[in-house]
Amino acid sequence: MGMTQFNSTQDPLAVSSSLVNFDDNDDDEIYHYNEEKEMKFKSFIQKMIWDFGFACFFPTISKKKDEMKKKMVSNCEHNKAWLLAESGGCAVGSGLANNAEPHSVHSSFRFSLCSQVELESMSVNSSSSTVLMVNLDNGLIEPRSQEVKWRRIESLERSISPVAHNMCRFSYGEILSATRNFSKGRVLGRGALSYVFKGRVGMLRTSVAIKKLDKEDKEAPKAFCRELMIASSLHNPFICPLVGFCIDPEGGLFLVYKYVSGGSLERYLRETRNGGSKLPWSVRYKIAKGIAEAVRYLHNGTERCVVHRDIKPSNILLSSRKSPKLCDFGLATWTSAPSVPFLCKTVKGTFGYLAPEYFQHGKVSDKTDVYAFGVVLLELITGRKPIETRRGAGEENLVLWTQLISLSIWGQNNQIGKD
Repeated sequence: MGMTQFNSTQDPLAVSSSLVNFDDNDDDEIYHYNEEKEMKFKSFIQKMIWDFGFACFFPTISKKKDEMKKKMVSNCEHNKAWLLAESGGCAVGSGLANNAEPHSVHSSFRFSLCSQVELESMSVNSSSSTVLMVNLDNGLIEPRSQEVKWRRIESLERSISPVAHNMCRFSYGEILSATRNFSKGRVLGRGALSYVFKGRVGMLRTSVAIKKLDKEDKEAPKAFCRELMIASSLHNPFICPLVGFCIDPEGGLFLVYKYVSGGSLERYLRETRNGGSKLPWSVRYKIAKGIAEAVRYLHNGTERCVVHRDIKPSNILLSSRKSPKLCDFGLATWTSAPSVPFLCKTVKGTFGYLAPEYFQHGKVSDKTDVYAFGVVLLELITGRKPIETRRGAGEENLVLWTQLISLSIWGQNNQIGKD
């Protein structure tokens, strides 16, 4: 059997993840030159398995669109509209005369109720009649909204086509099954416009993290496209890999990431602050070194410089062996080159991790991530949050407090040197 070539513009709802397994093993130290090649090879194998035709069991987008159009035509039979016509010169078809009883509201006007199909088949003198299209059961608006929805989906498919053929595509049914219909017990976390669920996919029931974007948000398709394009291009042992995606006109947009079992760094720091088990210094050093490597890769190891814009402990996941993985590229963006800032109209991110030039002036560059990474380092060292309003004056902001301590130590050392 020859390999079938997938065309993303023809079959966006097809899935081929049933037999794909995503390796969840982590090594203590992964600094080998061949690591990136190995990850690319795994992606190739997963895609090759998918390409052999497991997707043929699911209807194509063209088939689904035809079904939708038939449904829209069927709905038109039940849609109603009011026909307001002058009684003097209106040529009304026999269907309207037989199916609707005119209700006189004025000596020279009449209202008649007819279906949309009947209305389109009538021969009405435009000079003496006016048609008022009134939506009585969402029938007249729904078909148009469905058509707009399909056009947006097709536009989105074209936008992601350069990378979609290299990714695993999941059906909405698989997403529902993996998350148990988005059970509350499967929620791993939530963002401003998204939820993250734990799921299991494929015959081997491999664990994944499924990010569900808010389908009511008008910016969701744009954000989905940007995150998919960026995340799919990243191959680094300290970055959480993107496994696949799902696009469904009714269900919404989903990104499927590898599941990292150890939880977030934020959880460990919170437990430490609350008197729980502390992270050993060797583990803290390992985490800092891994995230530093991830940031270096984003800025200098890819074809285009990537700025994450939301580096913080809750976006740093730890494996069972405490190997860090930087995740959540929902705010990530490309820049023309490292250290070349550009202006951003809307400042997005987490307060306490925003670089001053970004927060105050909207300037984004690789230094935006470096500042946020510096705050994470201070959290690893001190165990404090970036902002703690309950502390005394001058100690609320972790960065400013650290600067005061550094200046104090520097002044003491200078004084000792003079003595």
